[in-house]
Amino acid sequence: MNYQGKMFFGVALLSALLAGCASTDSDSSGQAGDGMSTYVDKKDTSSSYQTEVDPASLATVFYFDFDQATLDAKTRGDLDAQIARLKKTTGPIRLEGHADERGTREYNIALGERRANAVADYMAINGIPRYRIETVSYGEERPAAFGQSDSSYAKNRRVELK
Repeated sequence: MNYQGKMFFGVALLSALLAGCASTDSDSSGQAGDGMSTYVDKKDTSSSYQTEVDPASLATVFYFDFDQATLDAKTRGDLDAQIARLKKTTGPIRLEGHADERGTREYNIALGERRANAVADYMAINGIPRYRIETVSYGEERPAAFGQSDSSYAKNRRVELK
């Protein structure tokens, strides 16, 4: 094979390799995404008897006791339902930790982070890849309820799944 033939073969091989490595931001349907979607559902059409859980009926806010970052039985049950759904998706998962206004700002940021990490660890232990999970803490900065009653405080001690 002469020099030109080898050069042409090399360029053709390199072009094929680069074309095979090229990627676009698209979901499983081939439609280009806008990068803003959190979840991309993968439909399993292999079973006609499969029942889908309505994502709107699943809990996306998980509540905690005062000054605690441990998951109670109800929270674990709600998370198990979310985990079953999230295993069928490929997008990132954002967990936002919150605290009520009692305590210093620094303490509440740390408490919100512990709460978000508790949920993230539970999800990772139960099959969600940790690289998909992002945690952030807002502490007392984004209350769900205003006021200084026990019910307001209880609504603010939470982790939100986004």
